[in-house]
Amino acid sequence: MADEERWPALRYGEWGGTCTTLHLWSQVVGKIRLATTPWLNHSWHVTLYVDALGLATSLMTGGRAGFELRFDFNEQALVCVTSDGRRGIVPLVPQSVARFKAATMQMLADLGIHVPIRDMPCEIAGAVPFSRDDAPRAYDGEAARRFHRVLLQVDRVFKQFRTGFVGKQSPVHFFWGSFDLAVTRFSGRRAPLFEGSAPGVAPIVMQEAYSHEVSSAGFWPGGADVDASFYSYAYPEPAGFKDAAVAPAGASYSATLREFVLPYEAVRTAPDPDAALLEFLQSTYVAAANAASWDRAALECAPGRPGVCRGLS
Repeated sequence: MADEERWPALRYGEWGGTCTTLHLWSQVVGKIRLATTPWLNHSWHVTLYVDALGLATSLMTGGRAGFELRFDFNEQALVCVTSDGRRGIVPLVPQSVARFKAATMQMLADLGIHVPIRDMPCEIAGAVPFSRDDAPRAYDGEAARRFHRVLLQVDRVFKQFRTGFVGKQSPVHFFWGSFDLAVTRFSGRRAPLFEGSAPGVAPIVMQEAYSHEVSSAGFWPGGADVDASFYSYAYPEPAGFKDAAVAPAGASYSATLREFVLPYEAVRTAPDPDAALLEFLQSTYVAAANAASWDRAALECAPGRPGVCRGLS
């Protein structure tokens, strides 16, 4: 029986309109972060982070003070707080992307923050510039709260998984372009030049993002009438990766996506959702690391425990 409170259902057919709206609104906020933050390897500087209230940028610099933006799903507002104690909000209600962008930029201007941003969404085929996207957009606050409850659980388990690796790895962070929560491990070796592409993203950005070998896992909340799922892939994909035995039973390799996928529903309805998700994360990482001959002995460690130093080895 699923723990509905901790791991709520997230069926795309029931919240797809809100999901699409949040994706586009998050890109406006993400572009502000992009415009105010020095470039960090693999575009880690642009991400959002799950926190107790929603999705936040962390501290940025603009005007005479530092500021941060947060989608607060309790208050149902995009909230801006500044380092000198000022505050602005944009209510999260059904509204067009153009209206949301205009309200957000006006809120910042009222706080003395002026941040020009590029007007085109990223990683969305056929996208319309934010300021010209006047189509009505759905927004259901309760659906957004449910999404946040899911993110809280996924973020927690991803962070536990992260403790078992001492090599280079990313934070657990939310990419507003692809609209997914992700964590990535690195072998330490360079990768061949990435030749893929994404709408609205310069090739050099994609090439830098995949400059080194990775095993990457994440959570995608759904789209195009496909329900939420977890994924795990390797770049470059080594021979034998797709044929590896992974767990739990609901996991499978998608030849179209070139990654292992596990439906969110299979995790949330498992007898122990945490254990099921950790099993997927670990088994797909092992599949990637073994197939690509990573130095696992040098890169791995025992999982972390609260208040217990693992010491030196």
